[in-house]
Amino acid sequence: MAGESETTARRHPRDTRWPALAVCLTASFMTLLDVSIVNVALPSIRSGIGASQGGLQWVLSGYALTFGLVLVPAGRIGDVHSRRAVFLGGLAMFTATSALAGAAQNEGWLIGARLLQGAAGGILVPQVSGFIQQMFQGAERGRAFGLLGATIGVSTAVGPLLGGLLIQAFGTEEGWRWVFYVNLPIGLVALPLAHRLLPAPPELAGPRERSDLDPVGVLLLGAGTVVLLLPFVQEEQWTTPLKWLLVPVALLVLAGFVGWERRYGRAHEPLIDLRLFLQRSYGLGVLLSLLYFAGFTAIFFILTLYLQNGLHYSALEAGLSIMPFALGSGAAAAVGGRIVTRVGRPLVALGLAAVVVGLLGTALAVHLDSGRSVGWVTAAPLLFAGLGSGLVIAPNQTLTLSEVPVARAGSAGGVLQTAQRIGSAAGIAAVGSVFFSRVDSRSADWSGGFQLGLLTSTGLAALGLVVALVDILGADGSTAPDKR
Repeated sequence: MAGESETTARRHPRDTRWPALAVCLTASFMTLLDVSIVNVALPSIRSGIGASQGGLQWVLSGYALTFGLVLVPAGRIGDVHSRRAVFLGGLAMFTATSALAGAAQNEGWLIGARLLQGAAGGILVPQVSGFIQQMFQGAERGRAFGLLGATIGVSTAVGPLLGGLLIQAFGTEEGWRWVFYVNLPIGLVALPLAHRLLPAPPELAGPRERSDLDPVGVLLLGAGTVVLLLPFVQEEQWTTPLKWLLVPVALLVLAGFVGWERRYGRAHEPLIDLRLFLQRSYGLGVLLSLLYFAGFTAIFFILTLYLQNGLHYSALEAGLSIMPFALGSGAAAAVGGRIVTRVGRPLVALGLAAVVVGLLGTALAVHLDSGRSVGWVTAAPLLFAGLGSGLVIAPNQTLTLSEVPVARAGSAGGVLQTAQRIGSAAGIAAVGSVFFSRVDSRSADWSGGFQLGLLTSTGLAALGLVVALVDILGADGSTAPDKR
């Protein structure tokens, strides 16, 4: 795709690429912020509209469900047609559904708005990695992916703090609405800037090849993703263990998807080019991302519950207690994005090792002092874990996607994001089950539940470290895919 890259560079002057990236990262920040910002708002939502526990679970998890559902198809649409048009449509939809969620008068209204909001986020996010592939090359591409990774890490970690500030400012009854309304000014400013700065589809030499959207592949992947995520989303509401039978059903559907893609790809452009997984770093990078996000996302879920419900912290106090992780993650991600092209996968392994050490230190701090001073005693180990996280998310994003052909950038990025969403949902369910097994007991052991849950998250991060080491040890035998 050398011709396409050169054409893009001519059509998109050098001095506007970074402002265009800033618009993309702002939109990504909004969509990923809404994964974690709602955690601290759940008590306010319950108070404001009388939402049930099951309803609150859908407010939290329904967003992730529809987000993950549309990622790959949306990425493919952007690859085939116009990333700018898809991005603008997703951004407009996300802004509108944020307003709809903030104005909700009952539980059903809010759940519906969150489902639509998640779909809008899933439409928007894969275009960002596609634009990075389209606008940047070489070391600059690594730097751009580093900034994207920093955005992912910081938005997830800073959500509880921002949510706490908004609820503190607007009160318990109505503060939750501003968790959604905060997106409105950002979206309204970003829309015209995106229209002005983002590149139009590149003009290719010769006639453009006809590409379809592989509707059977879209259906199979969508069905497999939903069936796989449902038992995790409904983990507390569906008490029967039979719900876990959906997991092998989902795996069968996804196996059917793989078979279909192989057959379809012989004569057409498939939804996902399975040859990408033959590149060692891409396949292992997706697996590492799934494992890491399973542990990473669950940390904030159980820590917020422990601080607010177990120690009776306010939403603002809980958010401030999580802030050291966000600060460390943002600082390290900015550095990691600059050096990853020189250091490679060992940088990710170093970050994962730091995360493991930091989380073990956090568990030890809570074990030694589980009183109201938990926010203080965990600050240093959470900062250290955050520094490690910044060296994981951004560099792994860069290494996993840097060799992906530009024409496949959206769908490949969608696969990576889908792995992150599936990992997040599974991790919250698994770590949450461990946490609640102690909290729901007669002793209501919040401190013990948090420590066990945190150790489970640490184990998932350690598995990610194993994957990184496997990639490092096998790097000499890996081959890059054909980038045409």
